[in-house]
Formats: sequence, C-alpha cells, structure tokens
Amino acid sequence: MKLRNLALAATGLAIFAFTALAQQGSMQGDVKGPDGKPMPGAMVKIDRTDIKAHYQVKSDKKGHYFHAGLPYGTYNVSIEVGGKDQVVTQGIPLRGGDPVNVPIDLSQAAQGQDQAKAQAALDATRGLSKEEKAAQEKQQKEREEALKKNKELNDAFNAGIAAAQAKQYDQAVASFTKASDLDSKQHVVWAQLAESEVNFAGTKSGADADAEMQKGLAAYAKAIELKPDDAGYHNNYALALARAKKFPEAQGELTKAATLDPPNAGRYYYNLGALLVNAGQNEPAGEAFKSAIEKDPNYADAQYQYGVYLLSKATVGADGKVTPVPGTADAFQKYLQLKPDGSFADSAKSMLASLGSTIDTSYKNPAAATPKKGKK
Repeated sequence: MKLRNLALAATGLAIFAFTALAQQGSMQGDVKGPDGKPMPGAMVKIDRTDIKAHYQVKSDKKGHYFHAGLPYGTYNVSIEVGGKDQVVTQGIPLRGGDPVNVPIDLSQAAQGQDQAKAQAALDATRGLSKEEKAAQEKQQKEREEALKKNKELNDAFNAGIAAAQAKQYDQAVASFTKASDLDSKQHVVWAQLAESEVNFAGTKSGADADAEMQKGLAAYAKAIELKPDDAGYHNNYALALARAKKFPEAQGELTKAATLDPPNAGRYYYNLGALLVNAGQNEPAGEAFKSAIEKDPNYADAQYQYGVYLLSKATVGADGKVTPVPGTADAFQKYLQLKPDGSFADSAKSMLASLGSTIDTSYKNPAAATPKKGKK
C-alpha cells in the first residue's frame, strides 16, 4: 500500500513545460564609409520588425561588426551617420546556422543618392504629361497608404502585446484581431492571437469558454499554416489542444515539434509524456519519457518520471516484498545525481527507500562552486 501511494503521489507531480524554446541566430558584416574604406567604431542598429525589439553594436577597428543572440525573426539594419539613422537594408530573415552576412557600404548608398537626385532633376526639366503625372500621384498615394497600413499594423500588434502582458486578454484579442485583418500573412500575429484567445477562454466557463478555445485553436492552425517549420508553434498548439482535451491531436503536434527541433527533442517528448500521464495513458507516457531520456540522458525530470512509470510495473509478493522491474532504481538515482536539490529529490529518495535501495548521500549540487585549496 505504501508503494502504491508513493507511485500515485509522484504521478500527480508530472508537469507541463509548454513554452516556446528560444531560438537564436547571429548577424555580421563589414562596414565601409562613403570613401569605400573600412569604417571602425560605426554604430550598427538592428531592429526586429515582426516583434518590436532593438539591438546595436559598434564595428571593430577593421570595420567588422558581429552580434550574436538575436532571436529568430525579421530585421531591418541601419547605421548612424552624423547623428541620423540611415537605413541599409530591410526585411532580413534570421534563422539558425551560420551568421547572416549583412555588409554596409555607404559609398554605394551615396552613389545611389546622387543618381536619385539626378533622376529627380531630369524629371523636373523634361516635363510630364497629364497621364504621367496622374500615374505618379497614384503611385505616391499607394506608397503612403502602405506606410500608413504598416504603422497601424505595428501599433495594433504592440497594443496586443501590452494588453496580454497586463492579462487584459479581451483587449489583447481585439488588438491582435485588428492586426490580422490588416495583414493576414503575419504568422507571429496569429500565434499571439491564438495565445490570447486560449488565455481568454480560461477566464470564461461553459459554452463561452469552448467558443473562445475554438478560436484559439483556429488561430494556432493559421500560424502553423504560414510557418509550418516552427517547433515552438507546434509545442504551444499542443498545450491548447490538451486544454481542450484533444490528446491524440496534442500528441501529434508534440511529435512534429520533436522532429523539427532535434536538439530539444527531449523536452518535447517530456511534454508529450506529461500530457499522456494527465490523460491517464500511462503506457504511452512511459514510452515518451523513455524517448526523452534517449534524446537527452541528462534530462533530470524525464529520468524521474520514467522511474515513476517503471515503479508502477513493480510486483508485490505475498510477503510484501517489492520487486521492481530493471532500471527503476537507476532512474531515481540518476535524477538525484543530476538534481540533488531538485523538486522531486525527496520523492525520489522515498521511492528508493521503499525499494530497499541504498541512497548515495554524497550527491552534491552540480551548480555549487568547488572550494579552493589554501596555499601551503
């Protein structure tokens, strides 16, 4: 009975860890001045456009710049010249792999400006027909409308972010919906709308909650349609599906996430195991935790949960002796080795004690500093 209670208590500790994993890249390039020579100490500004964020870095003495730790997204690059920002290039997609190379050559920019001035002077002297003037005015109006739309889109998106951070989910939904109406091809807008809809559903009950949840699921599906290779979207979509009690669909999304993002597959399989445990499907949950360990043997929580699964398969003889299946004690010992002060440490020790296993009391916190030896 003691063993059974411990197993049940431990199973209830399975947690969801549904957060989009941070994915980062880097950017570099050589900066050349108006004279075409390397430009040291130049302030390069890197602005993310799909989500408002700003980064900057100075070029080194050889005119080279490098900035790491940039979240995946789309960026504009500009350089500060004479106290003013001069746009170099726009719409640069940043993903994984090698650093994205964005050279900055102000000599080319100066040449382009001279050509533009010359063309403007030519247009002014040659005279335009009535039809040409009308076409030019139309193009100008279209450009102004595009700029206005882009500003409205950014304003709506930023308002949605602020409302979501303040947990004003109804306002967040309204703002992100406006942004999606302005530009239906922005996957990040649909992902934020989905998250806000799901959180908004949590503030309601009954049919109202179900309706908001369905809107959230639809928004996640749209984000994935636009960006099917984003493992984080699949992971968070799975969370929403689990809250809607659609466990088979959630399992499929987490499997996709693991396939798309092999370095973090252990975490996705762990999430899958947690989903299945909370759905009462212990056998497939055990396989998921086993997969998480195979992908990342040092994933402590996966070791613990796999041990709990194995413990549920132990047999108890007529004399009350517990006979665990092979690997049970090893999983708990491995957890304690990795996380001696972890949230499951006391439970893991209790499990080992119930199995009659010897607990290694020499475990130390891996993060603790090693004392330095004194001088002789």
